[in-house]
Amino acid sequence: MTTTTAIPAGKKRAPAATPKRHPKREREGAAWVFLSPWVLGASVLTLLPMAVSLYLSFTDYNLFDPPHWVGLRNYTQMFTEDPRYWRSVLTTVTYVVIAVPLQLALALLVALALKSMKRGKAFYRSAFYAPSLLGASMSIALVWRAVFNDGGTVDNLFGTGGWVNRPGWALLAVALLTVWQFGAPMVIFLAGLQQIPAELYEAAAVDGAGRWRQFVSVTVPMLSPVLFFNLVLQTIQAFQVFTPAFAVSAGKGGPADSTLVYTMYLYDRGFVASHMGYASAMAWVLLLVIGVVTAVLFRTSRSWVFYASEGDR
Repeated sequence: MTTTTAIPAGKKRAPAATPKRHPKREREGAAWVFLSPWVLGASVLTLLPMAVSLYLSFTDYNLFDPPHWVGLRNYTQMFTEDPRYWRSVLTTVTYVVIAVPLQLALALLVALALKSMKRGKAFYRSAFYAPSLLGASMSIALVWRAVFNDGGTVDNLFGTGGWVNRPGWALLAVALLTVWQFGAPMVIFLAGLQQIPAELYEAAAVDGAGRWRQFVSVTVPMLSPVLFFNLVLQTIQAFQVFTPAFAVSAGKGGPADSTLVYTMYLYDRGFVASHMGYASAMAWVLLLVIGVVTAVLFRTSRSWVFYASEGDR
């Protein structure tokens, strides 16, 4: 038999206690659930291979036998005993100095032309962007080699012989393939140009500034953040160039190592000569160099990049 306790008149039953919620913890948990595919992918496909590569850079590893620890021998051999390594460094720096300024200049020139167009802007923007999608493929690089080879289009037009077989011209042919892929920076430049207020050009015109003066005094300062972004991005990509040089030189870096860029020599050491430890050391040196160059660009940007929201910059 059960008994019940009577509730006095005028009193209400106390509400049942509810568990305390932690909305912040719940939001963090949901965020980690959605981020888990990226975290897993970054850990397995990026961080873990980087850690393995760093370890292999201190070993003698030929892809078939277990790695043997050699300490800093790969690095000392790279800097003091390998003349082809320094030739690849010089070739890569030369390529970057040629390709990046030409590509950015052409991209900005085409963006300025598209900005002033009244009709067909969407069509031409897509047409100029198409090489950026196609140029990185091996098939386009092989076509490029045929164009600049003996008896190719350039030889027939100018009678200069095949560029890919001339040490002084082969690297230029590779650089021009990169310059031809100016679509991505062009689109970014075009977006930046469209954000410049028209009032600035009107005020400059009232002051008597011509088109060139408007470009120097208005367009370049207002576009400097976009220019800096493209410069950093294209410089990083140029240091890692591989496919154009590999295709144009038929995988040999010739003639006379004139197209032996850094990543191509890294590929040769790692997968052709089976010196994977040495190639891993080269990869880490490249990573450090790109980091230093990027840091220098960021440091020097303080003197020439203008941000409209920061008048004192």
